[in-house]
Amino acid sequence: MTLVPPTAVRRQRVAVSVLFVLAGTVMGGWSGRIPSVRSQLGVGDGEWGLIVMALPLGVLVSLLVLQRVITRTGARRPAVCGAAGMLAITPLAAAATTTSAMVTCLLALGVAAGLLYGPMNALAVEVERGYGRSILSSFHAWFSAGQFAGGLLGVLAGLLYVAPSIQLATSSLLLAGVYLASLRRLPDTRTPVEDPPALHEPATTLPDQPVPSTRSWTPQLLVLALMSLLTSINEGGATQWSAQYTVSLGGGIALGSLTLVCYSLAIATVRLVGDRLVGVLGRRTFLQLSGGVVAAGLGIALLVGTVPAALIGFACVGIGSGCIVPTVVTLAGNQPTVPSAKAVALMSLGEWPAFLFGPPLIGALAELVGLRAALSVIVAGGLAIVVLAGFVHDRTPALVQGADHR
Repeated sequence: MTLVPPTAVRRQRVAVSVLFVLAGTVMGGWSGRIPSVRSQLGVGDGEWGLIVMALPLGVLVSLLVLQRVITRTGARRPAVCGAAGMLAITPLAAAATTTSAMVTCLLALGVAAGLLYGPMNALAVEVERGYGRSILSSFHAWFSAGQFAGGLLGVLAGLLYVAPSIQLATSSLLLAGVYLASLRRLPDTRTPVEDPPALHEPATTLPDQPVPSTRSWTPQLLVLALMSLLTSINEGGATQWSAQYTVSLGGGIALGSLTLVCYSLAIATVRLVGDRLVGVLGRRTFLQLSGGVVAAGLGIALLVGTVPAALIGFACVGIGSGCIVPTVVTLAGNQPTVPSAKAVALMSLGEWPAFLFGPPLIGALAELVGLRAALSVIVAGGLAIVVLAGFVHDRTPALVQGADHR
């Protein structure tokens, strides 16, 4: 197998990072203008809740298709289509003035997001192989940065009374310029057909070098997908309920917002250093420690039941959760019997239910036992991750031993 020269690897890393920034900025910008879009439609909470279900349903459609075809297409093609789709559809969704138009746009946006999210992670795994060390968390840090930038732009546009469609169209045009400039640098995932043995290699496969097949779920992928699902439930629960929990303790609206800020900053910060921690600790130990930080941090905070404890507790959720999914994606993308692009697509499919059922699950429990007790779902999820990490096989190859292509 021919190794990509270091300069090309660095350029590929930049190109894939652009995809993560694009995805984060588009969704952050959209989320920041949801109040204005709702006002534009004139719908209440209940109707809006039904309308936005079109987004995860669109994601599901694309994930079901991807996991069947991505081995043949590679990850580059769907990622390119998904990125272009998100840039084009988001301004249209922001301009929708009828419920039917909004549902159609959100369904299409979900399809585009599903085409981008899994494949861009598969491309990140491909770049990571060229580096020979963990770098996947840094890609997710770029997503967080884009999400923050998009949300901030939404706030500024709202203060200046700029229409959501104009704001999102402008940001899409700027992102499109950067995206097109980096497009030709995007790598693609290797498949058995695209990656034949070199002339000096034997034609037959050695026993210790299994060839990827079309096999789908394996026991190891099921373990990894369950960890990804639990992490996404925890992240969704923290995003949706952290501020409300602090307010319920008597902290007020400002302190409630500060709780969410503590969580968001923690998750973004840990993604900047997560790759180095993985390199020092190993992936299995890192995953166990991450789950432990979530469970212990929030568990103690819930027992204490004060506003300062809540701030620290949800910061611990961010620290513990921030790099679990990137680490799991790396492990999935390097399974010996499943092509990397398909494995990552399966991870996205396994993670999908969290976006639809995670926050409502905590809300339903809160109606029965109170929010403080309901948040123990996140604690239980952290403990389950600790247990599941014990079954992880950390066998990810380093294609360039000792490489450090910055």
